[in-house]
Amino acid sequence: MRKIKSFKWLLFSIPILTISIVIVSLFAEDSQRTPAPAQKSSYLPVVDKESFSTVRNRMSEAKPGIMKRQMDLLGERYDLSNRPAKGAVMDRSKPLQEAVRVKLPSGVTWGQLADMSPDQIRDKNLFPQGFLPLPHANHPEGGMVFPKFEIQELLKQEQRDLTRFDLDFDLPEQFLPEFPPAIYLTSRPDLGDVSKGKLVTIDNFYEIFNGILNPKQLEGLRLLLTPFPQQQFNQTDDRRSEKASRGVTCFDCHANGGSNGAFHLVGDIRPTRVSTSDRNTGITRG
Repeated sequence: MRKIKSFKWLLFSIPILTISIVIVSLFAEDSQRTPAPAQKSSYLPVVDKESFSTVRNRMSEAKPGIMKRQMDLLGERYDLSNRPAKGAVMDRSKPLQEAVRVKLPSGVTWGQLADMSPDQIRDKNLFPQGFLPLPHANHPEGGMVFPKFEIQELLKQEQRDLTRFDLDFDLPEQFLPEFPPAIYLTSRPDLGDVSKGKLVTIDNFYEIFNGILNPKQLEGLRLLLTPFPQQQFNQTDDRRSEKASRGVTCFDCHANGGSNGAFHLVGDIRPTRVSTSDRNTGITRG
């Protein structure tokens, strides 16, 4: 009887022992393998390596240096003084800025440049830097940056804050479009400016456009005014706003369907042409 029990125990033990040996061998073999090189990915890392407060504090401390570098670059390239043109305004009363604002290399005039060939300008390194693409205020970081007047109005109407703790808007307000822009409907030119001087938002669009737009148009406008999460403005720790945000809307950049000067840069689109305000000043951001 003992021999039979011992034999059964032996039959039971052999498979377990075999499996254990195989597992140990696999672990030993795996530990000797050379680690595979990291694969390229289209996505940013999703594992938080730092707390939100650490990221916020670090980037907030770096902000003055980043903005100084950007403002120094703007000052080198452009005359940003406030010189309104007499008798030339936008839709309402905001004056246009007068004169050419791109700065020339020291000792060079526009007449001298006009007499040179393109090759001569290139060889002498006299091409005006103001005609080169203007980098994002923090090119490696990128993302959306909004002018102060847009941020303040959205905060007032929707309690949605688009302030970034790491960046500020860089262009002086006198070079930006009139805010809020007027809205003229091609289907109803008789109505004039239908915005009535207001920034159209999710809170007031129905009041402004009910009876003017048809139901399909109203629904399309609603979608253009509905916030959606965006990398710098969302409800996760991977954001650049102090408080979690519902996101941004199409009309946050294209205020009233026009422009407010907001700029944006994503990693897979370079150079970036951003807004009509930049074209008004002769500035291309990219």
